[in-house]
Amino acid sequence: MPRGDKSKYTGKQKRQAEHIEEGYEKRGLGEDEAERRAWATVNKMTRGGKKPGGSGRGKKVNKAPARKGGRIGGNAAAQRPAAARSASARKAAATRKRRAKNTKKSR
Repeated sequence: MPRGDKSKYTGKQKRQAEHIEEGYEKRGLGEDEAERRAWATVNKMTRGGKKPGGSGRGKKVNKAPARKGGRIGGNAAAQRPAAARSASARKAAATRKRRAKNTKKSR
């Protein structure tokens, strides 16, 4: 079996990789790098192909690598200047206040 052959992966694993790849591409990664990272994530979660013929079946799925991507996103906000973060916080507070006032009226 040549390197990179996906014949031992289930349909679900292939779909997962496709969705993960789309997410990486939305964040601006190139197509090849997004595909490489997507399959690396699927492998980390499922420990490789799950189809019969190997020792990979019957193992639990580790969902931590999938959750990790969402947590990393906060770093972008930390890179913004303090004034921009403060302005966003003021805007969010005003929105919450306005919405709270509107919900009280409708009760």
